[in-house]
Amino acid sequence: MNLKNTDERWGAVSQLFHWTIVALILVMAYIGLTMGDLPNGPRKINIYALHKSIGLTILALVVLRVVWRVYAGAPVPVPGTPTWQQRMASVTHFLLYALLFAIPLSGWVLNSSAGYPLQWFKLFNLPAITGRSDSVHEAAEGAHELLFWVLVVLVLAHAGAALYHHLFQGDATLRRMLPGRRAAVAAPVAAPSVPPSPTPQDSPDENP
Repeated sequence: MNLKNTDERWGAVSQLFHWTIVALILVMAYIGLTMGDLPNGPRKINIYALHKSIGLTILALVVLRVVWRVYAGAPVPVPGTPTWQQRMASVTHFLLYALLFAIPLSGWVLNSSAGYPLQWFKLFNLPAITGRSDSVHEAAEGAHELLFWVLVVLVLAHAGAALYHHLFQGDATLRRMLPGRRAAVAAPVAAPSVPPSPTPQDSPDENP
């Protein structure tokens, strides 16, 4: 498999970015929807710290993915895809990238405005990007939650479109983001040669 993208499929690096970010989003969704109900204590503090660290990781991976996409390009649309579907896919991809930037950044603002320290897996601290402010904290909290639910809708639409193409259109939209090589096209099997039937001129003379 190629590391770089080709006209026909996404390369190994793009696939690694894609599926790693998908997995982290699922983990983040679970943590984000459950951590608020945890009783106060060290475990809750650690879960919140994990949530922040994974969010920063997603932000870094999205930056790297965008840089890689600029460098490696992207596959051309699957042959036969209507123009309106191509445009919808482009808009959806743009919005997904924008949300994957905006959600971690809004969380960073949320954390900074509350006056909490921000660490990445307890390895190093990151600076605050805004001063402590109750009004900013409230606005960032609302934006963080709203953007998450918008992301959920877009991710479901994106996945549904890929499954529709795979199950009903039968094209390579989903397969070209999956690991593995495309099935090789079998070479046509040559038909066994059959000796030509003898013509009257070639027949032996029965009465020499």
